[in-house]
Amino acid sequence: MANSSRRDFFKTLGIIGAGAAGLKTKSAGAAPVKIVSDNRMGVLVDTTVCIGCRRCEFACKEAHNLPTGNIEDYDNRTVFEQMRRPDTKALTVVNEYPGTDKKSGPINVKVQCMHCDHPACVSACIVGAFSKQENGSVIWDESLCIGCRYCIVACPFQIPAFEYEKAIEPEIRKCDFCWERTKKGLLPACVNICPVEALTYGKRYELIQEAHKRIEKNPDRYIDHVLGETEVGGTSWLYLANKDFKEMDFPKLDDKPAPGATESLQHAIFAYFLPPAMLFSLLGGIMWLNRKSEENE
Repeated sequence: MANSSRRDFFKTLGIIGAGAAGLKTKSAGAAPVKIVSDNRMGVLVDTTVCIGCRRCEFACKEAHNLPTGNIEDYDNRTVFEQMRRPDTKALTVVNEYPGTDKKSGPINVKVQCMHCDHPACVSACIVGAFSKQENGSVIWDESLCIGCRYCIVACPFQIPAFEYEKAIEPEIRKCDFCWERTKKGLLPACVNICPVEALTYGKRYELIQEAHKRIEKNPDRYIDHVLGETEVGGTSWLYLANKDFKEMDFPKLDDKPAPGATESLQHAIFAYFLPPAMLFSLLGGIMWLNRKSEENE
């Protein structure tokens, strides 16, 4: 009887495996798109200029078809009483921190996806739903996503958010660097609306040069650190500030890219060895076989 059970198991597994291999749903992608162009774009955020008006939050929601409310609502500064993170309803947020001394005003910091040059989310995604585009944008393709949420765990900046509140077709949400706008030659919505030009959009290497020029010309205004120039291999969003970034809830990261040696192995397993459905079938089958053996004993 035990031999018969094993034969039935392998026969069933073969049927499941063949079906899994022939599925026409979202299939695993072997190689995610990762283009690190010398001319990729970026944004320089000068936190010494930002006034915390939160117009960038409004413009971002409007550009991504999210509920905006009235623009006057963004004048409410009580939201700064606690630190906020981007989520599925707000792809960028502004936080406020105490100034360097009693005389200086508060420091306002815009937070969104950093669009890393070597994105951990792209490497973590087993089906290639995330990609690094030539202009610097890191974008997400809902038609490929299987909802594993590895990107959320992998991101060193804790940015991707999952629509847990949606039972049907939930999405991963994060800043996409206004991909649809920039493809048409438009500025990112947040950059376009900023009334004090705290955000500067341009080629990344030129922004780095500009950042160091500002530091050199105004050493009393800035600390000698351009956040994003080297962290995790470099990011498309760059920051200037007059106090240590650790005091503004930025994680302490080294210069090594976040994706590790596991990327090639991970993608090979899912793209060239076993599709996820077949892998789960195999694991389930082994559990079933063990249970039948225990029953027979």
